[in-house]
Amino acid sequence: MRTITLHVLNPNNLRIDKYISENAEEISRSYAADLCGTGKVIVSGRAADKKYKPADGEVIEIELPEPESLDLTAENIPLDIVYEDDDVIVVNKPQGMVVHPAAGNTHGTLVNALLYHCGENLSAINGVIRPGIVHRIDKDTAGLLIVAKNNDAHLALSEQLKERKASRRYYALVNGRISEDGTVNKPIARHPKDRKKMAVVKGGREAVTHYRVLENLGGYTLLECILETGRTHQIRVHMASLGHSLVGDRAYGIAKEKIKTEGQLLFAKTIGFNHPKTGEYMEFTADLPDYFEKILNKLRGSDYRA
Repeated sequence: MRTITLHVLNPNNLRIDKYISENAEEISRSYAADLCGTGKVIVSGRAADKKYKPADGEVIEIELPEPESLDLTAENIPLDIVYEDDDVIVVNKPQGMVVHPAAGNTHGTLVNALLYHCGENLSAINGVIRPGIVHRIDKDTAGLLIVAKNNDAHLALSEQLKERKASRRYYALVNGRISEDGTVNKPIARHPKDRKKMAVVKGGREAVTHYRVLENLGGYTLLECILETGRTHQIRVHMASLGHSLVGDRAYGIAKEKIKTEGQLLFAKTIGFNHPKTGEYMEFTADLPDYFEKILNKLRGSDYRA
């Protein structure tokens, strides 16, 4: 049994099932309602009904059942390992690879590859489904991820991410011309109508993205995006909210792209953190993948310019 604790700030007077879904990213509203129905959501020592509206200052405790055990298979999938020691691995994940298994998708993931490479030397905090996984990037986002090889390392790295002490910088190619650097500070929560998507939502979780213009390429802009927070789909949602969606983003982008891609042009280029055992600051940077570089070079040659 795992417990998630939420300290309530509920200015919109949301029902508890909706409040949970907007503040605990891994829990959908329907799942929150199910948890309320089975007495797994506790407020002030009492089980809460799904229609209950929590007040500011209250504490919600959500008891999550252990994840269903999936029959995970170690698979000999090549990994691009940028760094590894007894505590951490930094992996350069390719575009198209899912980070961890889910029901109906138990093969070909980063976790399957890590199980083959590391055996039992992965943290167990996130259960059998996500061994070693401290943070995630989307299937169609490539780039650097930190993996924990033991529970102490996992806890230390998670705390750095929570306290915004880790550094995460992405390269993103967006539609339209952006001339100045800037910051997007807009709260993010589940999309009110499409639960598979995220959106800028009043009362959502704080989300802050800084961006720096690297290059203007006709009707496109290459940005460096620096995450201050790490919400699901944060860069994709924030840039779309400015009218500058990521090229190739099927969920948040434009309907007819001139540039044909296998997914959004977003790359986790740099990651920095204090080593969980030594405390030494470490930073790693990866080269842009070939498919990303080829598109940039075509843009520099005006192939896609209107």
